[in-house]
Amino acid sequence: MANISIKKMLAGTLAAMFMLTASACGNSDSSTASTAANNDTTSAAESTASADDTSSAADESAAATDDSLQKVLDSGKFVLGLDASFKPMGYTDENDEIVGFDIDCAEEVCKRLGVTLEKKGINWDTKEDTLDAGTIDCIWNGMSIDEKREERMNLSEPYMENSMVFVVPGDSTAEKMSDLADKTVAVQNGSTAQTLLEESAIGGSCKISPLATNVEALQQMDLGLVDAVYLDSVVAEYEIAEAGKDWRIFTDGSESEKYAIGFRKGDQALRDKVQETLSEMKADGTLAKISEKWFGKDVTIVK
Repeated sequence: MANISIKKMLAGTLAAMFMLTASACGNSDSSTASTAANNDTTSAAESTASADDTSSAADESAAATDDSLQKVLDSGKFVLGLDASFKPMGYTDENDEIVGFDIDCAEEVCKRLGVTLEKKGINWDTKEDTLDAGTIDCIWNGMSIDEKREERMNLSEPYMENSMVFVVPGDSTAEKMSDLADKTVAVQNGSTAQTLLEESAIGGSCKISPLATNVEALQQMDLGLVDAVYLDSVVAEYEIAEAGKDWRIFTDGSESEKYAIGFRKGDQALRDKVQETLSEMKADGTLAKISEKWFGKDVTIVK
């Protein structure tokens, strides 16, 4: 009996020891899991903070490395890209000099910055690629604002309003846009006029003829090769006055636009300095004088 009692006592003791051990192991696992969870939370928070710091540092670094203005000042020249046949904004005159409203404005900006203006003719259809390649500092040539250009370039504030209109020969029977539904209409390749015409009510029914310049488009109309030209009103009015041709403008289907200067996406410092200078020119009356020279009145909308 004594032996049986001793055996029972030993069994009970062993069972109790086993339960204590199991309990201790369970607490250890729970503690480990809790610690791991806390570590994971801390790590996630640290990662988020690190990502925010990295993003902020990247923004500060981009701003710090924007030497676009300083490069122009150091080089002593500001290179302007343009379609050198876009009257009266920027074009080559009879003396083989590039002149125009935009050119006079840019000359004055450069004078105030203490640099020389360099004018460079470019292919308008690939102007964004030319700008990105770094061979020019801006595109300043009666360039209309649209979504694609806003995506590709860092645009200035609008400096002038414009509209797209149709020009037809004096003996044309066309009086409104729908009259051109089965006709051939020329536009400048890569222009907003081309995009607007393609998306217009007659875009699918007229034959659109993209050409390198508006001058070429008007010449082809004069030769009877196209029936009409869709282009900027400022160009149409100037060309009609200069050429003395029997051409008519009709505004049915016209689209209002605004002109802006295009800079590379990262060139904020240069863009802002040019914008600031134009505002100074507007305030002191210089911009109005340049506009009156080319248009007979102040057509600028610079603030």
